[in-house]
Amino acid sequence: MRESLVAILVTVVSVLGAIQQVKSHKDQPLSGIAIHKITFDLNEKAYVKASPTVLGSNGQHSELVLVQYSSPKPSDDDWIGVFSPADFNASTCPGDNKMVQPPLLCSAPVKFQYANFSNPRYTNTGIGSLKLQLINQRSDFSFALFSGGLLNPKLVAISNKVAFENPNAPVYPRLALGKEWDEMTVTWTSGYGLHLAEPVVEWGVKGGELKLSPAGTLTFGRNSMCGAPARTVGWRDPGYIHTAFLKELWPNSKYTYRVGHRLSNGALIWSKEYQFKSSPFPGQNSLQQVVIFGDMGKAEVDGSNEYNDFQRASLNTTKQIIKDLKKTDAVFHIGDICYANGYLSQWDQFIAQIKPIASTVPYMIASGNHERDWPNSGSLYQGLDSGGECGVPAETMFHVPAQNRAKFWYSSDYGMFRFCVVDTEHDWREGTEQYNFIEHCLASVDRKKQPWLIFLAHRVLGYSSTSFYAEEGSFAEPMGRDTLQKLWQKYKVDIAVFGHAHNYERTCPVYQSVCTNHEKSNYKGPLNGTIHVVAGGGGAGLAAFSDLQPNWSLFRDYDYGFVKLTAFDYSNLLFEYKKSSDGRVHDSFTISRDYRDILACTVDSCPATTLAS
Repeated sequence: MRESLVAILVTVVSVLGAIQQVKSHKDQPLSGIAIHKITFDLNEKAYVKASPTVLGSNGQHSELVLVQYSSPKPSDDDWIGVFSPADFNASTCPGDNKMVQPPLLCSAPVKFQYANFSNPRYTNTGIGSLKLQLINQRSDFSFALFSGGLLNPKLVAISNKVAFENPNAPVYPRLALGKEWDEMTVTWTSGYGLHLAEPVVEWGVKGGELKLSPAGTLTFGRNSMCGAPARTVGWRDPGYIHTAFLKELWPNSKYTYRVGHRLSNGALIWSKEYQFKSSPFPGQNSLQQVVIFGDMGKAEVDGSNEYNDFQRASLNTTKQIIKDLKKTDAVFHIGDICYANGYLSQWDQFIAQIKPIASTVPYMIASGNHERDWPNSGSLYQGLDSGGECGVPAETMFHVPAQNRAKFWYSSDYGMFRFCVVDTEHDWREGTEQYNFIEHCLASVDRKKQPWLIFLAHRVLGYSSTSFYAEEGSFAEPMGRDTLQKLWQKYKVDIAVFGHAHNYERTCPVYQSVCTNHEKSNYKGPLNGTIHVVAGGGGAGLAAFSDLQPNWSLFRDYDYGFVKLTAFDYSNLLFEYKKSSDGRVHDSFTISRDYRDILACTVDSCPATTLAS
């Protein structure tokens, strides 16, 4: 054991060049670890032990591991890092092969926790333990004890290795609506490349005959990333992402499915069985319930990877949606998905967190700044918010019915709803390809069959009195509504929902910054404008409002929550805002109208000429 430990450390010292450092997001917990400064101070009197060594023996893909450790020189800033693969050495560093001092690790941990987290007397006794949750991430794990805090870490001891019984197993299925209403896609992750096994889905109507469908396979490499940390200390192999298309589904029917792989010897490896309900056909008059939010992120149930309580509320949001899952037909997560910000291990952590939701109902995403933005990468904004990911992990990990995944805009029909989902990280202004898509999405819906027209986007292209928007003077993304508001008005968009501002806000029906209807909770007949909603309180740190509350702002809440739309029929819609802390409704309104109300003329919503003229 001692010899192998020394061998690992020798490999750690052999690094392949310096790593470019870019601070992509000050709040990403892993970005607070100065990986490039790690030295080691191996102490033979220190130890780290982890048990059990084999995980998932009963087929589970998440398990608590007991980590016991001791240091002869304990301090309050000692911490435990969880590394995967277990040999967290420098053999994969990019660049020239040369020795440097101090030694430079090539990989950030997948998670970390302070040694005194559950051991108040650690600094006196030098002995402690943690229970850390591991998920199946296609490789083994080891645990390392560091002194010196996060900014000057010194490696003191390394544990034995632990691993899941089948690290390649198919995990974390996630459903999405297809391009056609009678299609559902199922995506999952595994360690099985096409050279090892064929990905398949076994599915069918619940209680009926099952059939096998093949799946396509995607992955991406380090060079697909645009910069650091995604290409450097944040890089982790994403495994293989498989997507199958389940077609010609009966409307509103229960289906069962399981994902798996046919090995070269003919053996089949299966996930457990899951269920979903297929979509209603466009215009089907049935109860339809959709959840919408943005900016959720992920958090660890064991309390690791945390400082300043960043994104803890994401667990509450996830919990409340799971609690109400029997009354939810689809989820739209409108950007800033998991805030991996270039630390790719966090994508696995996120899809594991939402698996109870995404394996049961379609989980639709939109592109946000923390998925896409990177200089000279084709994004409209030139910030560093994606941590060098430039959209690749999001576009690969999740399926959306876009014509081109790199252009992350799409329309989605669900019964009486038409959703037009916009990619705010690409240009949306008049004359662009995306603007043409937006107009076609809004114009092509038959409002007799799909009366509820919903516009979804990450950045606020409508209205928000969040401080940073108010300070810009635009009360929205600059140029956001300059050209789009004429489309919202012309095609009578009912509700536009945005994220990016981490709070909740609802406007009156509004056009050109003027309320077109002064009702607040029970709308009857024409709205004459669009109700704009910010639902960016999914879980990431909250954003303050301006002291100024404009006339169009009806309700503001500096808290975490999500939105739920319930279409009862062609004429009645219920909007609810629920807090993540308790799941209770804290704001709501109803819309009641006939089809002729949608046809009714209002300002800038009717043809310039008519037969009468």
